[in-house]
Formats: sequence, C-alpha cells, structure tokens
Amino acid sequence: MIENRTILLIDDEPQIRRVLRTSLGSKGARVLDVASGEEAIELLRRETVDLILLDLNMPGMGGLAACRAIRAGWDMPIVVVSVRDSDTDKVEALDAGADDYVSKPFSFDELMARMRAALRRCGFATDTTPLRISVPGLEVDFANRTVIANGNPVRLTPTEFDILRYLVSQANKPVPHKRLLQAIWGPEYGDQIEYLRVFINQLRKKIEPGGGKPVFIATEPRIGYRFLLPEPALAGAGDQEKAAPHYKPALMVE
Repeated sequence: MIENRTILLIDDEPQIRRVLRTSLGSKGARVLDVASGEEAIELLRRETVDLILLDLNMPGMGGLAACRAIRAGWDMPIVVVSVRDSDTDKVEALDAGADDYVSKPFSFDELMARMRAALRRCGFATDTTPLRISVPGLEVDFANRTVIANGNPVRLTPTEFDILRYLVSQANKPVPHKRLLQAIWGPEYGDQIEYLRVFINQLRKKIEPGGGKPVFIATEPRIGYRFLLPEPALAGAGDQEKAAPHYKPALMVE
C-alpha cells in the first residue's frame, strides 16, 4: 500500500529518521525527511507528498504548530508519532489537524497499519453518498470537499471528512462503532471506540450549532452513531430531477 508513495518524515532525532527511512524504503516508499516544521513547509512547496509522519517535540516550530500550518495549505494525511501519549496530547493533535496518533515506542507493523489505513481513507468513497447536501445549518459538497456550517466555511481533516461522508451515506440509520471504525480505518480496527469518540467530538465541534443536543450526529447508546437528515432530503442523485418539486429550497441533496 505504501509502495511508490512519497512519505515525508518530520522528526528532529537523526536516529529515528534513519531507521524509518530504511524501513519504509524497504517497503518501496520514497522517503523524504527533515528535522523541523520550518523545513517541512519549505519542502512541501516543492514536492508532492502522499503522507506525513510528524513528531511533536521539535525545536523551533513545534509539532502542533507545524501540523496546523501544514493542514492550512495541504490535505494529505498526517500521522503524529510522539512519546507524548496522554489523552490531552492526542486531542490537541487531532484538533490541530492530525488524522492519526501513534505513541513511541511503537512497533513497525503498527505504524505500517496506521499508514495503510490513512492512505486508504484518501481514496475512500461510497456509492450511496450524495454529491451534496444542504440543510438548515449545514452544507456539504462531497465532490469538492467543502463544508459550510452555520454560514461559515469549515475545514475538516481528511479523516473527519470521511467519517462525515460515511455517516451521511447511511443517513437516519444507526451505524455501529465497529462498522464505522472498519469503514474508515480498515478491517484491523474495530475495538478502538474511545479513539472514534475523539474524532466524533471534533467533528461535532465543527459542524453542530452547539448549545445542547446534537442536531446532526446523534449518539445511539451502546451501538454507535446516526446522522440525522430530513427524509425529503434523501433522494439519490438519479431521483433529484423527479423529486425536486417537493423540496424546500433550504433542504436539498444531490
């Protein structure tokens, strides 16, 4: 899955960079490595990268600042690899735009699994996802990957966007934790419910109006989640022209 992919490794420890450069290279990846966030930004302006492995503890521009700066300009998956392993550290990294988090020390097999899952999500799609939804308080253009929540443009990470897309594809149906985890991260996932909750919480912060009960992403206790979409908005793309006279202008799915 990483063969012929370009991986950018951002870590100030030469030994970590050397080991990962050799290990990933043996799997057929093209590995670029830099020692700081500043160097990473400069490199990204010249190179096309498929995935980033990012350390948090670096001099100068720290890992979180680098993550925010990269996410502001690029959409490739970012996997944080760090000795910091508290829940607060993980939430901060996800808030900054990371797609996954691996704590050091780690096994190379685990890192490879996380990387494969992140790369799979880049091409994730489902035939039942509409092209676009527009309901009061939320507009999502799935083709162009744009989101407007409560009238304001919102930037989702690739993982957050794919979670939203999958939930919308199953609108008004309960989606079990395990099915959602495996749809987004791959078959080797399924039991990391707390991990999923962190992503759902970040997604809710960005698209929900706030102030109480979620309007769009409802929790199904001990089951999973349900994306709430008004029934008139559920016509598929092929039914759009036929169903259009029954739509309200603010309630639309293409």
